[in-house]
Amino acid sequence: MEITYSLADIDAIAKQVWEEGKAHKVWAFYASMGSGKTTFIHALCSLLEVEDVVSSPTYAIMNEYKSRVVGTICHTDWYRLKDENDAINTGIEDALYTADLCLIEWPEKAEGLLGDGTFKIYIEAINKTTRVIKTVI
Repeated sequence: MEITYSLADIDAIAKQVWEEGKAHKVWAFYASMGSGKTTFIHALCSLLEVEDVVSSPTYAIMNEYKSRVVGTICHTDWYRLKDENDAINTGIEDALYTADLCLIEWPEKAEGLLGDGTFKIYIEAINKTTRVIKTVI
């Protein structure tokens, strides 16, 4: 699926992407800095009735949320990781197996930890309010 959307429509886009990818436990978000990964994840978590505050895990590396729809969501940001060993040492590999849904920003940093069933989402910023989202199963 490939969709061009306005940020004003992000909730509807999150719903479409959820319907396509909900069978997948691990979601990897590929996008440049400032393109809207965390914004999209916030909209997705709202759809999934997350009760916790959804925020960027850039410094914490990993945030955990409770969802009324899917259970435990692990939201990770691998930007600050050096490599796969660093990811393993921070406990990320465990989260991939134990959480009900894993949302990963900057998966390029430790891509070898991702399994074949990873749902890949590519986001590109066209301008301040327009994005293109492409999903690959």
